[in-house]
Amino acid sequence: MSAVKKLIKNLGPGLLFASMAIGTSHLVLSTKAGAQYGWIMIIPIMLANVLKYPFFEFGVRYTNITEKTLIEGYLNRGKEYLIFYSIITFITTFTILAALYVVTAGLLVNLLKLSPDTVSLAAGGLFVLISLLLILGRYRLLETSLKFVVTILFVALIATTTMVIINGKVANNINFAPLPIFNEVGILFLIGLMGWMPTTVEASSWVSLWTVEKFKTSKQKPSLKDALSEFRFGYFITSILAVFFLIIGWFTLYGTNTELSGNAVIFADQLVQIFTNSIGIWAYIFIAIAAFATMFSTCLTAHDAIARVSVDALSLLLPGARNIKKRGLPIAIILLAIINFLVITVLAANMGLLLSIATFISFVVAPIIGYMNLKNVMSQEIPEKYRPKKGLQLLTYSGILFLSLFSLYYCWMVLF
Repeated sequence: MSAVKKLIKNLGPGLLFASMAIGTSHLVLSTKAGAQYGWIMIIPIMLANVLKYPFFEFGVRYTNITEKTLIEGYLNRGKEYLIFYSIITFITTFTILAALYVVTAGLLVNLLKLSPDTVSLAAGGLFVLISLLLILGRYRLLETSLKFVVTILFVALIATTTMVIINGKVANNINFAPLPIFNEVGILFLIGLMGWMPTTVEASSWVSLWTVEKFKTSKQKPSLKDALSEFRFGYFITSILAVFFLIIGWFTLYGTNTELSGNAVIFADQLVQIFTNSIGIWAYIFIAIAAFATMFSTCLTAHDAIARVSVDALSLLLPGARNIKKRGLPIAIILLAIINFLVITVLAANMGLLLSIATFISFVVAPIIGYMNLKNVMSQEIPEKYRPKKGLQLLTYSGILFLSLFSLYYCWMVLF
């Protein structure tokens, strides 16, 4: 079997990772980074992608060798590891999904030309639809549908980025002054960008759970080499697309003094206009549908993953409770929908606030979860020949150190 055929056959966890990551961190934050700060933002984007890579790779590595999830690995390292991760999951449950669904609802309202006041209602409809799809379709639906979505998005973004570059960068406004990066506002934006670039580090366990599901649907478990190749392919796509979105924001908005709105509906219209100004007004409907499909797939994967993580963590924390793992997934999916719909309703669809909370938490805990993942793959459960090599270990410690120092710097700025 050729390398390409083998890669296509093994597509699954890495593909789901790409689909989930391409959402808010790329569509919203990468575009905003280019629009507000210009090309210089490619440095934190690539730093985040490189330094966080081991944290996610370890989810595939650990699960492929042990056939256990990272969450089970946390329990094996000590119950305090599992409790800490469960607390983080509980906190982000009230922010990540709500933020994703608000952006998606804004794109849907913009696409259908509905009243901006209907964002909460649109989000409620999305919660119902996605919950039904996840309960009825399970993992196989995710994997099959996202192969098409990610392919279409990748082609559309290559075309858009090419057109943007051919058209050239927009002229700077006469009153334009570059925004400072290293003030409190700039640092807060950097934390948001790097916190969710390519996605939150706690999502490493999501990849681990999808890997387990892939084992169940496949006739044969892939080798560690093939599993890592599939994940690296998905990870590479997320990194490249982040740069595409940055270029689009930089070429079309940087220097124009245009401020991207924190309101979900206004932002959705601004985003689609950015693309159509480069390609042509005739493409408006296609771009609007592509942007909505991108965020819809992100909601689908994130909702599925957080539900699975919640069930897995509860089943390990409460081993005496029967049937949690067997019957808990549909209940978790529905509860997540209800909780996050209430969050959206109470916060009046304020996308900016939701994203700020979610990204700050993700950034601060990233080095801790990265260290927990390293402990898993360096444990006695993993034969020495399958453990990370010295270079990957060094990259992991570099990522932990960098993210820790950056978090401390931000806390020092806020407190003093």
